[in-house]
Amino acid sequence: MMTDAFWIILTGSLVAITSGLLGCFLILRKMTMVGDAISHAVLPGIAIAFLISGSRSSVPMLIGAAAFGMLCTVLIELFHKKAKLQEDASIGISFTWLFALGVILITYFADKVDLDQDCVLYGDITFINFETWNGIPTAVWLLGALFILIIGFITIGYKGLYLTTFDPDYAITLGISVTLWHYLLMGAVSLTTVLSFESVGAGRGGGWGYFLVVAVLHL
Repeated sequence: MMTDAFWIILTGSLVAITSGLLGCFLILRKMTMVGDAISHAVLPGIAIAFLISGSRSSVPMLIGAAAFGMLCTVLIELFHKKAKLQEDASIGISFTWLFALGVILITYFADKVDLDQDCVLYGDITFINFETWNGIPTAVWLLGALFILIIGFITIGYKGLYLTTFDPDYAITLGISVTLWHYLLMGAVSLTTVLSFESVGAGRGGGWGYFLVVAVLHL
């Protein structure tokens, strides 16, 4: 029988490896703080999903978080391209107000239910064994599937990712959409952050769990 420590280590490893695979492309594209931004920007999506559904079920939470993760990437691109702001400024503006909105929503509308800053912002990887399926933590099933999905995405789309990362102008001459591959990559980063969110949280108080999700993306 597998010990709790094994599942905790496996969960952390899946998060770190998956994040690292995508983090390589973020580093090369000089977008290292995007993972940090998305991990904070999904908070209002989780709060709104709870307020609409009235349930703490993972499905509405993941949908809300994914929606706001993608919204964050769109806002970053919008501020950078349309408002002509530097990319770091665009990232800072986008995620700080979204994160603040999430904290306000949780504080004022969900203060009497078990959806507070401690469980939503910080997370705790040691609690993954509380929810299992066939004797295996649900988090391991989800993160394992995510790992396979990201491996498939990088393998199949390697040419597009490679060309749009190193030479966007050459990629355009070949008829490859730089914008499409940008949002596919951002979608993968958002999905990775969202699925890792429940296990390790998004606040800096989450300690090493938070590091696994975010710091690997901007080493």
